[in-house]
Amino acid sequence: MDLQLKDKIIIVSGGAKGIGEGIVKVLAAEGAFPVIIGRSEEDNLKVVNDLGGKASQIVAELTDPAQCENAVKTVIKKYGHVDGLVNNAGVNDGVGLEKGNYEQFMASLHKNLVHYYLLAHYALPELKKSKGAIVNIGSKTAETGQGNTSAYAASNGGRNALTREWAVELLPYGIRVNAVIVAECWTPLYATWIKTLADPDEKLKSIISKIPLENRMTTCEEIANMVAFLLSERSSHTTGQLIHVDGGYTHLDRAIS
Repeated sequence: MDLQLKDKIIIVSGGAKGIGEGIVKVLAAEGAFPVIIGRSEEDNLKVVNDLGGKASQIVAELTDPAQCENAVKTVIKKYGHVDGLVNNAGVNDGVGLEKGNYEQFMASLHKNLVHYYLLAHYALPELKKSKGAIVNIGSKTAETGQGNTSAYAASNGGRNALTREWAVELLPYGIRVNAVIVAECWTPLYATWIKTLADPDEKLKSIISKIPLENRMTTCEEIANMVAFLLSERSSHTTGQLIHVDGGYTHLDRAIS
């Protein structure tokens, strides 16, 4: 299926690693031109070079509002338009109710939620012109909880709420807004986390056994495929949706596993 994304300028925050990298590579394969916004020029350029220049990058610390604004304005100045936005950057940083404080909680909101608003806010004038789409990447933690990650869970609850709020607010402009919700997806960050546990192999086996469809982790490419679809006109009557690409992990009865 041709997703009709050829030459579309798509901003992808945190597009240099993990799920973000997967999204950038799928978009480039579909003929779009993804622009990575992320803090590490080295990481950004590695992806751009891997794609043979079929993507671009802008260095920005997304916890800084001024850098968020500058990054989007740089995209507009360089390419003249924005056709889509993927809010993806964030990290499950373990700021909990017991193990955390006000300063850490607020810092985590800036790492995981505030820049979603800022990038959308500054891209909006161009998205109105292009009738572009917004896709927010979210996490199951907003619905299931996880323990010891209050700030990340709150951020993802905010991402879900903003998805539906923006879908309503932007109806007059024909801008669709959806979210892809991730549960257990294999990324380098996930691999690093699992190794911090007492018995990583046993823990991983336990997690995989609870994923209903095929008892395996979701891949970054599977997340990316859904994102590309939601950015495209092939999903032209889909908005305000929280779409779980998780092998049934979040909603299906665990008793079947």
